[in-house]
Amino acid sequence: MLRTLAAEVPHKLNEKVFLQGWVYHFRPIGKLCFLVLRDRSGTVQAVLYDRADVADHLREESVVELVGYVRRDERAPNGCEVLVSDLKILSTPVEPLPIQINRPRAAINVRLETLLEHRVLSLRHPEIGAIFKVQAELIHGFREFLIQEGFLEVHTPKIVASGTEGGTELFPVQYFERTAYLAQSPQFYKQMLVGAGFERVFEVGPVYRAEPHSTTRHLNEYISLDIEMGFIESEQDLLDLEARLLRHIFARVQERCAKELALYGATIPKIPEKIPQIKLAEAQAILQQRFNKESTGDLDPESERLLCRYAQEELGCELLFVTHYPRQKRPMYAMPDPQNPHLTRSFDLLYKGLEITTGGQRIHQYPMLVESIRGRGLDPANFEFYLEVFKSGMPPHGGFAIGAERLTMQLLNLSNVREASLFPRDRSRLTP
Repeated sequence: MLRTLAAEVPHKLNEKVFLQGWVYHFRPIGKLCFLVLRDRSGTVQAVLYDRADVADHLREESVVELVGYVRRDERAPNGCEVLVSDLKILSTPVEPLPIQINRPRAAINVRLETLLEHRVLSLRHPEIGAIFKVQAELIHGFREFLIQEGFLEVHTPKIVASGTEGGTELFPVQYFERTAYLAQSPQFYKQMLVGAGFERVFEVGPVYRAEPHSTTRHLNEYISLDIEMGFIESEQDLLDLEARLLRHIFARVQERCAKELALYGATIPKIPEKIPQIKLAEAQAILQQRFNKESTGDLDPESERLLCRYAQEELGCELLFVTHYPRQKRPMYAMPDPQNPHLTRSFDLLYKGLEITTGGQRIHQYPMLVESIRGRGLDPANFEFYLEVFKSGMPPHGGFAIGAERLTMQLLNLSNVREASLFPRDRSRLTP
């Protein structure tokens, strides 16, 4: 027989079905044994009658396959259940489970660290697994929209000779007879590929930051959703693109993940035609005047939360662009603002109190880029592979990157970004 998934069972009334999965829950009552089978599509109730020889060997999370007849029963979940005629135990746990995954997530009553130490088991929990179904749709929507917009998906090296921001916060690796590094971002390569004539490129891939953080918002390896686009007039083209991109992504998640969103009480944000934007200096003034919060330089986590509160209360939007960061706070390739060369045509996007995007227009003139590199105390000779394309004619361009885990975290109202990473890597975690 062909396998039937749990979600398909309600469409098989009065038919014989073949199911495979894990025993999510079971309850013997006299000669009856009710069990809930879980597979990748969901759960279904099944009933064993007068099969003590099998029921006595069942355990939660046993892997089983069964054949049975689907009958209507309004008392059962989904209005039907499977009357089992044959059941085979394929494997069974060999020791007590460290996590009770057949309880609601809020009632599991273990620390996040315990869930991460037993990550594969915790991912079996329907609510925890739902996080990654949502994340997969976020990424799928990202790809789908950009392909429709004429972008080419690319895959750039993750072992590199130097950093994109001057060699700081890099993980060194031994590369034969010399030292290489794990890539902080595909920044250099996506710019080079714009100059190679592709004009519009994007990448979904891991990036690595050797930042010694131990916070709820930082990972040392995460999934970066990167975009670079040529022939722009200014960073405003990028702000408009991201607004349309996010509308598409969120609409897809709303359509495909309604059940998963409901598990977390999550709502899709309403994104206006233009997401509100304020300059950094204006943001700092708002923080001081409205919240009595002193902010200089970059925005700290509390400042981001307060600015999103302001955006929600005064502008009616959960998202806010902060623009025009100082040159010393942005990478060497950030385009100076023509009206004030001490500032850049760069931006961050804040969503529900957290930065999820960094981007901006890049320098495309070779002399200006060389001068900017030297202004950081760096040697342009160390970036010759990157600079070569700028010698040959480079269009005005820019781009941005979205952190997939942060976007997932904010959408689902998670308390820690590690919850949105399948196998998180942080300052202390290298396994599983």
